[in-house]
Amino acid sequence: MLEAIELTEHEPKLGEFGHAGDDHVVPFEVGPLDVRGRAVQLGPMLDAILSRHDYPEPVARLLAEACVLTVLLGTSLKFEGKFILQTRTDGPVDMLVADFTTPHALRAYARFDAERVAALVAGGETRSETLLGSGVLALTIDQGSHTQRYQGIVELDGTSLEEAARTYFRQSEQIPTDLRLGVAKQVMPGGHEQWRAGGVLAQFLPEAPERMRIPDLPGGDGDPVEAVSDLIDDSWQELLALLATVEPIELIDPSVGVERLLFRLFHEHGVRVFGGVRVADQCSCSREKIRGILAGFSAEEIAESTQDGAINVACEFCSTSYEFDPAEFAAE
Repeated sequence: MLEAIELTEHEPKLGEFGHAGDDHVVPFEVGPLDVRGRAVQLGPMLDAILSRHDYPEPVARLLAEACVLTVLLGTSLKFEGKFILQTRTDGPVDMLVADFTTPHALRAYARFDAERVAALVAGGETRSETLLGSGVLALTIDQGSHTQRYQGIVELDGTSLEEAARTYFRQSEQIPTDLRLGVAKQVMPGGHEQWRAGGVLAQFLPEAPERMRIPDLPGGDGDPVEAVSDLIDDSWQELLALLATVEPIELIDPSVGVERLLFRLFHEHGVRVFGGVRVADQCSCSREKIRGILAGFSAEEIAESTQDGAINVACEFCSTSYEFDPAEFAAE
């Protein structure tokens, strides 16, 4: 079970059910189906990340999907570290980066060719598969400088991030996993638009030996069909059917909310939800970190980086600008 962060917005009283609300990942389990997962609706935090860069709408939608996927996976970490999602492709949006630092910090950035994106928008070709093109999706777990990184790589070739994530679980972890992602703009009072996104990820994690031997599941032990012919268990197929009923609007609609959506999906079996894990728009850049990088530059590199008597560095993630005097590095 994931560690729950106490909500400060509203403290439920005895007998009252508390709702996590926006920007909290909600872990859940459905005992009769041996299903565990996480669900989230991202609101103000996501809008802040996307708005500071003024991305074209199709690019913003892609990055929003990357953010949802990253927080769904990153909040499962039970140690101090990072979960990093990154794409490298030949499409108009040639790089997406979203990294989650435990316990709650998310930052994200997209790199794109403005002319190619504009041409696709003009032609009505804004599917994520077209924007991404061909390349790879890398999912990295980093536990720090004294440990080895774990990285899973999935090919992106005309596939969406959602489908690529499913492929990652089939190939890398062999855990039956399904997910749904949704992104949209919400029109606020006064006509202001705000980005919202949501997602639900569910995994089949049986503990009973008879369920673990079902032959039609990825990661099965290869028992012959006749050895398990009397074990009729369609829990995983039922989960897939239930998730297939989720409409994109349900994933982002604040009037539905995560808990109500989970109840709609699993009320026949009973669903248990846990305290929401808060996620926040928080960049890890700092003046000290950037100064440390510049301190490793040669005199020639410092000179090349100097314009109008100063070195100016802007963080690609949060757009914060830092200015340095080249004289600071003259003796280093």
